[in-house]
Amino acid sequence: MPPAPDVLSTTAGDLPLTEVQLEIAGRMWTVLHSDAVISREEEQRFLKGETAKTRPYGVVLWPAAIALAHEIATRPLAGKRILELGAGTGLPGIVAAALGAQVVQTDRQKLVVHVCQQNAARNGVTTIEHRVADWTEWEDTSLYELVIGSDILYTDLLHPFLRRIFERNLAPGGSVVISDPFRAQSLPLFESMEADGWKLTLDRWSVGVTPPPRDVGVFALTRGTV
Repeated sequence: MPPAPDVLSTTAGDLPLTEVQLEIAGRMWTVLHSDAVISREEEQRFLKGETAKTRPYGVVLWPAAIALAHEIATRPLAGKRILELGAGTGLPGIVAAALGAQVVQTDRQKLVVHVCQQNAARNGVTTIEHRVADWTEWEDTSLYELVIGSDILYTDLLHPFLRRIFERNLAPGGSVVISDPFRAQSLPLFESMEADGWKLTLDRWSVGVTPPPRDVGVFALTRGTV
């Protein structure tokens, strides 16, 4: 069970940030974030509070990112090209790059991409390519062995754009790997892709110790064979 992060220090740059350490795959990783939202109770307090209006969601450390980072650390990644969508604090992509993957991290907000860059530097990872990119105006045509994202299915209005990216940018034999805390609005995309012939597998992670752990699914999608 991945534990909740331990706080080390506070503030960085113009946006108030907190620096925490997480242990993943036997190594300590340093992550800057504006808030750590692990339990459902913390999430509700965050979404209803004033901080949600002033701090981008992408700079929050969500449990799905922690779960995806742990999942990524279990895979052989050396030399593989990985596209991270909605990178946020950047933890999964940073872990992947440290394990030898060629990672492109994207987010639609410059501030979030800047935090990704800071977190990569803090962990000694210098090989990640960072891009500001909007799913609704997607221009990348490159192919990737893995397309990853954590908690990116929060609104079904974006599902058609995400599915288009999955279909356009996933290399033959590759996988789309999405972590999600079993949000009701997320599941229809997995169901529709499975109905269209994609193979779906699921791993479960429990993130945090106290308050009660958060159950997170890591959904892996591969194209079905004809």
